[in-house]
Amino acid sequence: MQPKPLWQPSLKQISSTNLEIFREHVNKQHANKLKDYNDLHHWSTANPGLFWQSLWHFCQVIGDMGHTAMSSGLYKMPGTRFFPEGRLNFAENLLRRQDQETAILYWSEDQIKTRLSYKKLYDRVVCLANVLKDYGVKPGDRVAAFIPNIPEAIIGVLATASIGAVWSSCSPDFGSAGVVDRFSQIEPKVLLCADGYFYQGKIFDSLSKVQEFLPQLPTIEKIVVFSNTYTYTNLNHIPNAALFTDLEKKYFGATLVFERFPFNHPLYILFSSGTTGKPKCIIHGAGGTLLQHLKEHRLHSNLGKNDRLFYYTTCGWMMWNWMVSALASEASLLLYDGSPFHPKADILFDFISQYECTHFGTSAKYIDACSKANLKPSSTHHFPKLRMVLSTGSPLSPDGFKYVYQDIKNDVCLASISGGTDIVSCFVLGNPTAPVFEGEIQTAGLGMKVEIWNDLGQKVIGEKGELVCTAPFPSMPIGFWNDPDNQKYRQTYFDRFPNVWCHGDYAEETKHGGFIIYGRSDAVLKPGGVRIGTAEIYRQVEKCPEVQESIAIGQDWQNDVRVVLFVRLKQPFNLNEALQQKIRQIIRQNASPRHVPAKIIQVADIPRTRSGKIVELAVRDIVAGRTISNKEALANPEALELFRNLPELKT
Repeated sequence: MQPKPLWQPSLKQISSTNLEIFREHVNKQHANKLKDYNDLHHWSTANPGLFWQSLWHFCQVIGDMGHTAMSSGLYKMPGTRFFPEGRLNFAENLLRRQDQETAILYWSEDQIKTRLSYKKLYDRVVCLANVLKDYGVKPGDRVAAFIPNIPEAIIGVLATASIGAVWSSCSPDFGSAGVVDRFSQIEPKVLLCADGYFYQGKIFDSLSKVQEFLPQLPTIEKIVVFSNTYTYTNLNHIPNAALFTDLEKKYFGATLVFERFPFNHPLYILFSSGTTGKPKCIIHGAGGTLLQHLKEHRLHSNLGKNDRLFYYTTCGWMMWNWMVSALASEASLLLYDGSPFHPKADILFDFISQYECTHFGTSAKYIDACSKANLKPSSTHHFPKLRMVLSTGSPLSPDGFKYVYQDIKNDVCLASISGGTDIVSCFVLGNPTAPVFEGEIQTAGLGMKVEIWNDLGQKVIGEKGELVCTAPFPSMPIGFWNDPDNQKYRQTYFDRFPNVWCHGDYAEETKHGGFIIYGRSDAVLKPGGVRIGTAEIYRQVEKCPEVQESIAIGQDWQNDVRVVLFVRLKQPFNLNEALQQKIRQIIRQNASPRHVPAKIIQVADIPRTRSGKIVELAVRDIVAGRTISNKEALANPEALELFRNLPELKT
């Protein structure tokens, strides 16, 4: 029996979506009779060349498409080239609009509030692009950014892309060693940074940290500093640095000709989390990134001209890159930098309400935190234009789904999305023409041949297995930096199932076409040889009002694996025997006896990456006595010490 949906679009809502208009466009252009999304998805994966060509035309990509959408290496992974004759400029597509309407609205907590028009954005990009060219930056050179989520970060990435250089960024809360681990591998020529940033009402100096790591990045020849806090502007101790406000004066009124580069010209270098070793440098191409984001924004998110997209993110998370591309759909960007709970717990909802946000994106962790804090923005705020809420970073629990509809807004499409840094986009995501079911991601993306495979490499439905993609797609990475033979690239994604992308997510496809993510495959627990996704346990533990958050690992024990659950409790609770039994009972009743942890241990904090993901593998290694090689990848590395040499784990 199919469950009752939490939300169902009306026929009127469906008919007005970009997705429905695209389906009609495809039917007309190719004499098809596709009746619904399922038909459209099947057609898109069966006819990838026609699909991506149709998307190019529908989204009015600025550039030269060439004569063919795919190389002769059809379905070869890696190896297939999309639009081998195509040429475009990523920045030209995002700067297509140059009027006086609002392009960017920015808050830094309650300290700074600014607006930037499309015309002003374009003018400032032209200035910085000319600065970079004068600094000798050429196509293919790397521009690194150590920068908060401010308008100048958008200016920086568009200026970099406009001249064919490659952008890579870290948020300024990274430690110096974490910055060096990333940027030293890619040898940037220019560094962009801000003077500082605000967090929880305090000002943090970025330039002192730049002084620390700069000697270890000898390829950096010039530094451009943006004034964000207007506090740390003394550049005397930073060689070859200049304020952008001074540089702008020289280039006011300058022009810029957008050179068009090959479809796969490198655009971004993104970094893996680095929690199990030095971060991998993943290279993404301009054309694949643009097309994939246009598809996900316009079709799967129903984003269009004059809509307002807000994604709570930092420049160290791929969702920032995803958000930036919304400019290609002529939407406005709402930028927020700082703590999401300062100076008041619901400040993000103030931001969304005041600026009439249409698309609000955040992490599952933030939604859970709002629920635990008993925030009820539907009672305190008005969201007349909000029609889509997006969640990612970790699986959104069923209770998180219910919270959105009960306490944020009951008439929105809740799009839990999942993909990652590896593809700078999504495998499974939202569908504004389809119902939303509790705990489920709505659909596989158009053009993405996503399946769930068992250990034998067989497709399964209604069973847990590996999330794979069995056909190429344009946002596959160009490769890894310093991996000339693609050896690391192949090992990472194609070793398990040759010619099939194995993403590393433990997941399930439901019988009505939705998807459930149960956690990372490498963190799957195997007590008695039975595979258990960590998210299956978290979904039950979160039902306990005493628990703030939890993390589960498998500990090698007596020639088997036992499940260990660590919990961080709300004040003033402590983990007594009664609470342990309550947690075990909830897990046993709602999951299975196999899911019940052998040990439950209270901890004061849980380590997580800078994008908010808890790090099961790092905790597992600490418990096993193994060395953690890259603590700089964590937002709170000191939390790892809470798990070392615990006496409870020796019996």
